[in-house]
Amino acid sequence: MTETANRLIARIRDLEDQLEAEFARRRADFRFRVEKHRVIFEEAVMRRQQALKQRLWPYVRGARPLVILTAPVIYSIILPFVLLDLFVTIYQAVCFPVYGIAKARRRDYIILDHQHLAYLNGLEKLNCAYCSYANGLIAYVREIAARTERHWCPIKHARRMQGPHPHYPEFAEYGDAETYRKIIAQKPSYPEKTPPGAD
Repeated sequence: MTETANRLIARIRDLEDQLEAEFARRRADFRFRVEKHRVIFEEAVMRRQQALKQRLWPYVRGARPLVILTAPVIYSIILPFVLLDLFVTIYQAVCFPVYGIAKARRRDYIILDHQHLAYLNGLEKLNCAYCSYANGLIAYVREIAARTERHWCPIKHARRMQGPHPHYPEFAEYGDAETYRKIIAQKPSYPEKTPPGAD
């Protein structure tokens, strides 16, 4: 990679760190702490949240008929998600040690903590758990696929790709055979960065 590209990547990562620091400052406004993976709000905040909670029956009664009719379709995807989770977890457990690839920690990607929010009713908590699981699983699968690609085929595409994974900037340029050979000869490093609030 060129020096300019390295500098730009460093700036992007610095901006991501600054953005996360800003999010952390905003989270402090909501006065909670995390102890042993449990979120604990201050009593006054908890009372305010409970006051804003919508009761379950009015919530369901207020739903449009098409929302209710499409709910089974949405929830039917849970089976493929669980199977994907199982297969990908087995895949990295079996294959990554053989190739010296560091395993992605599932708990860094699948974070289920919305059940601690007192302003959500039971159905909202279920919906939040479903979305958190699905999106976390996709991020987990993507990281495993990215590490696999980093090991076997670290080559950028000829055309611009939307939403590349975090390892993509380190890949060899399309057509750069020398850099490709250098990259695959190195043992990749995978920084174990725990997302904020995961502990």
